[in-house]
Amino acid sequence: MVSLNLAMDCIFTAVQTLHFPDYGFRIEEQEQKKVIFDPVRKKFIPLTPEEWVRQHCIAHLINYYQIPAGVIAVEREIQAFGLRKRFDIVVFAQNTKPIILIECKAPEVALTRNTLIQAATYNNKLDSQFVWITNGLAHAWFEKTDGNLSLIAPPSNISIHQ
Repeated sequence: MVSLNLAMDCIFTAVQTLHFPDYGFRIEEQEQKKVIFDPVRKKFIPLTPEEWVRQHCIAHLINYYQIPAGVIAVEREIQAFGLRKRFDIVVFAQNTKPIILIECKAPEVALTRNTLIQAATYNNKLDSQFVWITNGLAHAWFEKTDGNLSLIAPPSNISIHQ
């Protein structure tokens, strides 16, 4: 169940069950706000609905796909068509080429054509092999072949050795 305090900045106070395996998270309260530990950024991050989804994606990459935290980048700025944008998550191969771009939305935000366009815009710059868009409840994976993104089933494994 999701609980939002609508006074001052919509503070996320509870967590919603998402369509991921049950991963253990370090959640604390700091200055009367919930925070979650990010193993990639190695610090506590305010626990918003989108951050809840982002941390599940990171945990899935590390635990299911066995991807080391050291090749994952979170919320970094990129230039896309002359605009400054921030991607949610990118996984890099050992040769530093991006292989997965992940766009996270809060659970209450539907995945739409615009979500895919946003991710595809970032991927024009990054040129990753896979794009994964998710709100934690719905997931869509795409693979780039011949310059186009095609909907695929979630990969059973992903190698960073490219």
